[in-house]
Amino acid sequence: MKNALVIDLEAEKQEILKRYRALLRACKPTLQRGDKKEIRKAFDMALESHKNMRRKSGEPYIYHPIAVAQIAAEEIGLGTTSIVCALLHDVVEDTDITLEDIEREFGKKTAKIIDGLTKISGVFDYNSSLQAENFRKMLLTLADDVRVILIKLADRLHNMRTMDFMPRQKQLKIASETIYLYAPLAHRLGLYAIKSELEDLSMKYLEPDTYKYIATQLNEKKAERTLFIKRFVEPINEILAEQGLTADIYGRPKSIHSIWNKMKSKNIPFEEVYDLFAIRIILDSAPEHEKADCWKAYSIVTDLYRPNPDRLRDWVSSPKGNGYESLHTTVMGPKGQWVEVQIRTQRMNEIAEKGFAAHWKYKESSNDNGLDQWIMKVREMLNNPEANALDFLDDFKMNLFSDEIFIFTPKGALLQLPLGATALDFAFEIHTDVGAKCIGAKVNHKLVPLSYKLQNGDQVEIITSSKQTPKEDWLNIVVTAKAKSKIKSSLKEEKRKIADLGKETLERKLKSLKITYNTDNLNKLTYFFKLQSTQELFIAVANGKIEVKDLKDYLASEKEIENRGADKNDHQKIETLLNKIKGPGSDTLLIGEDLQKIDYTLAACCNPIPGDDVFGFVTVNEGIKIHRTNCPNAAQLMANYGYRVVKAKWNKQQELTFLTGLHIIGIDDVGLINNITKVISNDFKVNMRSITVDTDNGIFDGSIMIFVNDKEHLDNLIENLLRVKGVTGVTRFDA
Repeated sequence: MKNALVIDLEAEKQEILKRYRALLRACKPTLQRGDKKEIRKAFDMALESHKNMRRKSGEPYIYHPIAVAQIAAEEIGLGTTSIVCALLHDVVEDTDITLEDIEREFGKKTAKIIDGLTKISGVFDYNSSLQAENFRKMLLTLADDVRVILIKLADRLHNMRTMDFMPRQKQLKIASETIYLYAPLAHRLGLYAIKSELEDLSMKYLEPDTYKYIATQLNEKKAERTLFIKRFVEPINEILAEQGLTADIYGRPKSIHSIWNKMKSKNIPFEEVYDLFAIRIILDSAPEHEKADCWKAYSIVTDLYRPNPDRLRDWVSSPKGNGYESLHTTVMGPKGQWVEVQIRTQRMNEIAEKGFAAHWKYKESSNDNGLDQWIMKVREMLNNPEANALDFLDDFKMNLFSDEIFIFTPKGALLQLPLGATALDFAFEIHTDVGAKCIGAKVNHKLVPLSYKLQNGDQVEIITSSKQTPKEDWLNIVVTAKAKSKIKSSLKEEKRKIADLGKETLERKLKSLKITYNTDNLNKLTYFFKLQSTQELFIAVANGKIEVKDLKDYLASEKEIENRGADKNDHQKIETLLNKIKGPGSDTLLIGEDLQKIDYTLAACCNPIPGDDVFGFVTVNEGIKIHRTNCPNAAQLMANYGYRVVKAKWNKQQELTFLTGLHIIGIDDVGLINNITKVISNDFKVNMRSITVDTDNGIFDGSIMIFVNDKEHLDNLIENLLRVKGVTGVTRFDA
């Protein structure tokens, strides 16, 4: 036995060296003198410090840092400093090595990046979210060094690729975090290939059945697609060559996640998704001819195939915020199906694939690029670090994923804003003071209110007044994080002034009632008047909502409060609930008959029914809420409050019924509703709660809320409804 183990270790040693050499090959393009030595030093340190550690799969731990470094080099195109940091990204967290050791060996820069990569440890605040805090810390370092995020993405990508050995609960949590934060980040940094892979991998764990189904469908039609692409591309190639343009043309399959998104958003089955691939034309052209060549190629394609006039996207003339440049058009192919064609040059393609890292390479040539502006925006957001980490995260995410619109100032300068931005956002974008004093705007010379949603290409002039100050309801009008944080901080300032006045008044009033003015009494008063904070207490006094007679009421009930004590801490509530549910030796919550003693409710956002994949989420005041794992809010809950999520599975039900909704579409026909309700009430003995039907020019569109026993019951019902003549689609919907 001992012998076998030795051989095993020997083989592992060889494998480690093989992987290390592959990494060096990947780094070759960026190596300078002395770099190899640095990488070797980092590799040795990582090897030594992780030497007795193994991954969940049983492999030596060192495989992970090498793989992360490899992704950073090959797929993101980062240089030596990043490779060193990637190799060492876990040593501070998992071993005895400190940041000081790293700084001594590799210098300040490396230590700083690794500090950004090391998760926050220390105080665990139950009301905020540890993950949100981690993410925020990572972003704070983004302001100094974007490599932190890029290495973090490489780390996340490798973890997602190797997640098979993790427990299901962990898989769900990590996949949710990925889809909620890391995929949008990769998108924003222009790393499209990585973004798609992260989305697909998340889906593989969060929606395994759908994922497998789409993957199988794609595979079956592969040969047919390849042939179609070949025929589509041949004539384009010929004419490009005649015109003296060199180009690489290939078909690129759409990611499983994006196909699924299309099926959901358009409410269509897989067979009806036409754009399963896009054709890419990559031109080899000199920087000064790039734009002209792209348009030349465009005119060749549209001469051969008729374009859809609404589907031209020109990011060559005005690139996206993350530097993405490309020309997209959708044309009618030879077999009567729409085909998306993307035209770009090699430089543009490298920027689209490698995002940020490619930018540095071309920095000299491109004029002020959007990505730098975006990093500036992130810095601006981070300069206001006071906000609650979760709000911060949602604002940040909003600005990560949104498409941009371009807005002109009265003098013709161009500003980029996220889709959905309002006139007020634009005002804050120009300057904080302009935003704070804004009373209206002129869009294309017409007067509009602050809440007016801007359209691409609008020209906007802001009207201000010195008397205007930011209002509370402005927060519902704006969408950009910059505007939100500025409004919040000026409202705080305003509140503080009012609170100061209230504080003086309260001090006087308490004195007249012979109550000592101290923290303890202030807290008791706040509690008595059911206010959130002492500041709100001061404001209530300033606004005259709390008078002397109210203070006398407080005095009377003071004795009772003494005995009652303040409310038990939420944290303890959650703890006790968790212990009560899990019970001895079990970490799975069983939902069903025997669980009446536990206070659980079914979440209204996704109406789970028995048989659905579900999880329990511990709330502070409403006990446990059961959500479906594919609930629209699930990713956010798991990503932000992983510790409050409990595994849950259905216990055998007695005949209980649960409310769920079905969306039915079809061709309107005499007696269609009658046939549908017949299937529901006669064949299935199901109670309907409500039915709403809309028919428009012969198209039937109805929503039915019904009570079913479990998922199997529902699936059978859907199957039978699809057999009704005229019904073309039945989907379950969340509330």
